[in-house]
Amino acid sequence: MTTEAPLANRVAIVTGGGRGLGRAMAIGLMRAGATVVSTAARERGELERVADEASAPGGIVPVVADVAKEQDCERVVATALDRFGRIDILVNNAGRGMKYVSERFMTEPTRFWETAPDAWRLIIDTNIIGPFLMTRAAVPAMLAVGWGRIVNISINAETMRRRGFSPYGPSKAALESATIIWAQDLAGSGVTVNALLPGGATNTGMIPANYPDQLRAKLLDPAIMVPPLLWLASAESDDVTGRRFIAVDWRKEQPGADAGW
Repeated sequence: MTTEAPLANRVAIVTGGGRGLGRAMAIGLMRAGATVVSTAARERGELERVADEASAPGGIVPVVADVAKEQDCERVVATALDRFGRIDILVNNAGRGMKYVSERFMTEPTRFWETAPDAWRLIIDTNIIGPFLMTRAAVPAMLAVGWGRIVNISINAETMRRRGFSPYGPSKAALESATIIWAQDLAGSGVTVNALLPGGATNTGMIPANYPDQLRAKLLDPAIMVPPLLWLASAESDDVTGRRFIAVDWRKEQPGADAGW
């Protein structure tokens, strides 16, 4: 007798699913039984390679879309609804980091007035306007069935305040504020909104290519996000909303413990 996968028949959208945290979470959701629509702004090849890793045909569906564009967000949601008839889980992961300000941001902090306005807008548009547009497009389908999961991917509070991390830090602070407010707006609807972060520097594309190997070896593995995400995406977390979860501290024995702001 086989046990049904915990997220069987669920449909998830993971933005920024071609690499790093998004790749790990998309594969994790698929292996738990969900069908995943995975997006990237430009690199379709990355998405297709992730889809090829799926053990089930059609387990991960790649869609090229820029979350900073309203029409692209609506198209991603329409793709999920047209192909699968539902949206159960939205993971707002797509993000742009400080390397768009300077490749040397880890060693030479850029002062805010030295940041090019176009770089500032690019990061803000992706990291806070993008989640708003994606969630705005997906929520009606969740409300229609009285169940849904929205997970916003965030960063350490220390990074939000770190010198030279503007506008990346402020963009994630805004997303965490939005998480709390959206959770209140959706209270009692069956749709929950929570924040999830790794809990430390993680080995993703946001780390510069010239980052020393001895330091890179100490970075967290993106897969650390998968266990708490699967719990947040499941019916086991039905009453959990407006909370902040740190992946390195999460324990399956006490999944809702030590979360909050």
